[in-house]
Amino acid sequence: MTADHADQVLAIYQAGIDEGDATFESAAPSWEAFDAARLPEHRFAAVDGHGTVLGWVAACRVSDRCAYAGVVEHSVYVSPAARGRGVARALLDALIASTEAAGIWTVQSGVFPENTASLALHRKAGFRVIGTRERIGRHRGVWRDVVLLERRSAVVA
Repeated sequence: MTADHADQVLAIYQAGIDEGDATFESAAPSWEAFDAARLPEHRFAAVDGHGTVLGWVAACRVSDRCAYAGVVEHSVYVSPAARGRGVARALLDALIASTEAAGIWTVQSGVFPENTASLALHRKAGFRVIGTRERIGRHRGVWRDVVLLERRSAVVA
């Protein structure tokens, strides 16, 4: 994923925000803020033969503390027009390969329980539910729960 993908990546992010079950965010950030917050070596865009971004995945550090050096949190978003075609799974597989090659032992995420497609995708990709943070934050005036998921590497010891 590069700055060349910025407009499309942020449009896909905004579409997920607008649907209401993807994030607590209310608006996609600027490309500069998005770029600064995500690890360059652990972000990918799925692009078709016409240069259209179908989806993206990106990870960020969960902490600057050295004990968490091998733990990242990720987000994966797919354009509404490209859903159901394996894009999200391909993106997660690319992220898992890059994080394992870099010695990262845990990839985690928080998902609204209503986002059943994301929960199913993550389970198929080897993530497990750690628990649910109940009423962790307000979203559009309503308290929301977040399901915590993690994938522990079988390769990184």
